[in-house]
Amino acid sequence: MKSSKISLRLSTSLVLIAAFAPLPAFAQSDPANDLALSEQAAPGEIVVTATKRSESLQAVPISVTAIGGDELAKSRITTVDALVTKVANLQLSATVGDNAPIFALRGVSMSDYSLNQSSPVATYYDEVYKGNFAFLGVAMYDLDRIEVLRGPQGTLYGKNTTGGAVNLIARTAQLGEFNGYVNAGYGNYDRIDLNGAVNVPLGDRAALRLAGTFTRADGWFDNVLPGFADLNETREYGLRGTVRFEPTDSLRFVLRASTSYQNPHNYGIYAQPEATLRPGLKTREIESDVSDRRRARTYAVALNADIDVSDALTLTSITSYDEGSLFFKEDTDGQPIDLLEISYGDRAKQFTQDLRLTSSTSGPFDFILGAYFAKEDVFNSNNIESALLFDVDEDGDVDAEDCALGIPAACQLRNRFDQSKKSVALYSDFTYRMTDNFALRGGLRYTHDTGKQTGLVAGAYSAQDELVYELIPDTTRSFKKDNLSGKIGADYKFDNGNLAYASISRGYRAPSFNAQALFSLDEATIAKAEKVTAYEIGLKTRLADRRVTFNSAAFYYDYRNQQFINIDPVTGFQSLLNIAKSRIYGAEFELGVFASDALSFRAGLGLLSTKIKEGLVSGVNVAGNRLSNAPRLTFNAGVDLILSDSAAGKFSVHPDISYQSSQFFEVLNVPRLEQGSYALLGGRMDYETADGLWTASVWGRNLTNKTYFTSRLDLLGSYGFDYNHLGNPRTYGITVGRKF
Repeated sequence: MKSSKISLRLSTSLVLIAAFAPLPAFAQSDPANDLALSEQAAPGEIVVTATKRSESLQAVPISVTAIGGDELAKSRITTVDALVTKVANLQLSATVGDNAPIFALRGVSMSDYSLNQSSPVATYYDEVYKGNFAFLGVAMYDLDRIEVLRGPQGTLYGKNTTGGAVNLIARTAQLGEFNGYVNAGYGNYDRIDLNGAVNVPLGDRAALRLAGTFTRADGWFDNVLPGFADLNETREYGLRGTVRFEPTDSLRFVLRASTSYQNPHNYGIYAQPEATLRPGLKTREIESDVSDRRRARTYAVALNADIDVSDALTLTSITSYDEGSLFFKEDTDGQPIDLLEISYGDRAKQFTQDLRLTSSTSGPFDFILGAYFAKEDVFNSNNIESALLFDVDEDGDVDAEDCALGIPAACQLRNRFDQSKKSVALYSDFTYRMTDNFALRGGLRYTHDTGKQTGLVAGAYSAQDELVYELIPDTTRSFKKDNLSGKIGADYKFDNGNLAYASISRGYRAPSFNAQALFSLDEATIAKAEKVTAYEIGLKTRLADRRVTFNSAAFYYDYRNQQFINIDPVTGFQSLLNIAKSRIYGAEFELGVFASDALSFRAGLGLLSTKIKEGLVSGVNVAGNRLSNAPRLTFNAGVDLILSDSAAGKFSVHPDISYQSSQFFEVLNVPRLEQGSYALLGGRMDYETADGLWTASVWGRNLTNKTYFTSRLDLLGSYGFDYNHLGNPRTYGITVGRKF
């Protein structure tokens, strides 16, 4: 811990030096040219909407990582696990599979795999909040950019953003243009990728964009059990249609509708200790007698409307409706025996309405005033097949009598419930420019949340589906919660364009129902609301005629009532708890160097220190332990080098690396479950014809075939093994594209 503090202090000092000291390797920006430079796009510059306004990334006074659509496509960032390798202090837990990501940002995470829950790192598609797992679907295709906002976003984004927000912004239809592209690829595990888009003008004032993706790949988890499919397959497609209509210069509409479907053979579980459970099997081999397909379906429609009330005021309305379903069965024990197998079910519907008024004046004062409504309805079910191999009464059959004698062994433990949540919010954001260089910022958001869990029932069933015990009778639980979140800050823009900022902000995560209540009413708990108070300072700098960007941030979090699911290592019972108090501090540093048109370099570094200050889990005092999904150091870097650019075309190489230090996936910090540090190597080689119409790319990820875990749970005391998800192995392939 002492070394972490020293590293953070040293790194913060280096930030201050780098922001204001000259760089000997590059010429300094000439103040006389600042005005001319400000009117031109800097190399690699990207415009974001993190503050609900279109601004240069370098002008936004919060810690944001943004990746443009071209870079996303070329780097094959089509899944969230690839995104994690590009963003400092962003982690991913895949407890319920890669298609249902659980983000952790700066150590704030959701340590719960229940499908009724919402992550404290919110996911947005085109400004529409997607809280439930069933809404996530296939989203990472034909994107304009991805924005990762670090820190509580309780003012503009609202609840469930104690850690931050991930914004996925799709390409919109372009007026007056007919164009498109199609890409096709093939890789190992017989991977086939097809994706493309077409933009069609509909007169002068409207346009249509259609985009789609299709991917299939054989499972990389080799199932050596005869007659059963390999696991960790990919089978998915997504379609999106966008209509843009601008009947007048002051009225703009964007209508989006999308659907996606996934039905691969489900993920496989690597059970340990392998010496007793998996004799003779290699790491990515499994003997699984469950190869059910995972099924996820989404439907979504959203209408964005912008009305220019005046030259200085814009009224924005975002109306959305989502439906989704997610069902899968996992071979939890990872063995060809009926020791532990769990089925999960989730159906959800959501309606949201966001209405806001945004000012853009030439004066010192600007504001955003908004109102928000959301209603989410969820049906959730769980079925745990617990030790159905045990013939307790030894009569030759595993039946109701065995369940009655052996509960929870020789039983199926089932529950189901309906969950309804409503959220109403009023929010504001203000900017007051005291001088041309100095601005004060602030905002408040009032949220009223209500939730009701109805029809919660649980029972123990025999292997033949006979009810043996009613464990939880028909039960209703509800909550009401009012919350006031706020943010206050200041920023100073230097004459050379560099930006320094400081802020204090509060994030709020709504109360949650325990989806794993299976044995008694005592488990039917409601976790308290989670809150984070964050203190942050940051610098955004551009140097060497804006060919170098160096952004940094340092932060301290007071983290209260983190919600998490706890599995008792002895009984296997699952409880939804709160960790009373934790603290987090750390920093991020992001460097972009655009040395020339042929050479650029980018890197990100995240430093993190987490500590639980008050908490009791399974009778164990966890004070002093680290939070889950919080490695002390993360690092990523990449180089873009054009080897030749001539009439024959453009050849380029793009190697990259990501690294993270050790971490835990649970708060008890069980030593054997610690994930050690590891690095992942990847990259691609690109060719583009001189006219830019044809492209070809040879790509690879995890080229060293590193074995690592994305989640780990302690089931050793209750079922005799540790439950582990493995990260993806080496993948590689070739992609060819055509623009038109």
